[in-house]
Amino acid sequence: MRALVSGGSRGIGAAVCLRIAEAALARGERPKIAVCGREDSEPQEEVARAVREMGGEAVALSGDLSGVDAAAKLVEATVAAFGGLDALVCNAGVASPGKICDLSVAEWDRMFDINLRGAWLLAKSSYPHLKASRGAACFTSSMSGQVPHEGSGAYSPTKAALRMLAQTLALEWAPDGIRVNVVSPGMTHTPMSAKMYADPEIKKAREALIPLSRIGDPKDIANAIEFMISPLSSYITGQDLCVDGGFTKSILSHIPGRPSSTPQGA
Repeated sequence: MRALVSGGSRGIGAAVCLRIAEAALARGERPKIAVCGREDSEPQEEVARAVREMGGEAVALSGDLSGVDAAAKLVEATVAAFGGLDALVCNAGVASPGKICDLSVAEWDRMFDINLRGAWLLAKSSYPHLKASRGAACFTSSMSGQVPHEGSGAYSPTKAALRMLAQTLALEWAPDGIRVNVVSPGMTHTPMSAKMYADPEIKKAREALIPLSRIGDPKDIANAIEFMISPLSSYITGQDLCVDGGFTKSILSHIPGRPSSTPQGA
């Protein structure tokens, strides 16, 4: 399994790198993983070392996906290191809260450049290599790309567009044997959200809204992403799997005065 994981330095991306390596080894394959981050960092090196300690190969690559040349360079370096590419995981992304009409053009463009254009350029550069291996790609979107999120700035629009990008690619690439899917995390405890969940009242209130009564862990998302690029999902393409503990499907149950499941008079 030769995989490129953008945003692989920490959080969900780091968990994805380790899960891909673990699953490949269990199948008797040697994992070869490009751990990609915006810049060189110790967390990135730690992920690469962990993959090597498991018995795989890993390279730590850096590139700012807001630049138009970064994606192609990341793919070229990965292919040069591993001789090809079997899986692309477009996980890199940024969030910047704010009201839509308060955003500057620069803020809007930055979000789309990284969250959407960067993923498109990674996919575009990866295409011939995934075609050669009949591989797979998985894009990390968000439940905020499925339902509107007031105050999310350009984040929700970028994630909604990312879902459509991936699903369009799934149709265009299907004749080449390439599968493309999306995983949309719900509320998940990552370095980006750690400060929020450090507040026990916020954490408790959020858990009360989730049918499974807990905040997600990066491993929960990594398991879904690894499945989507693995042989186990060989007949799945163009899908968006929301990994949110049931939250987005429970919206109607939060309406005050909703019918009770308890029989009247009980």
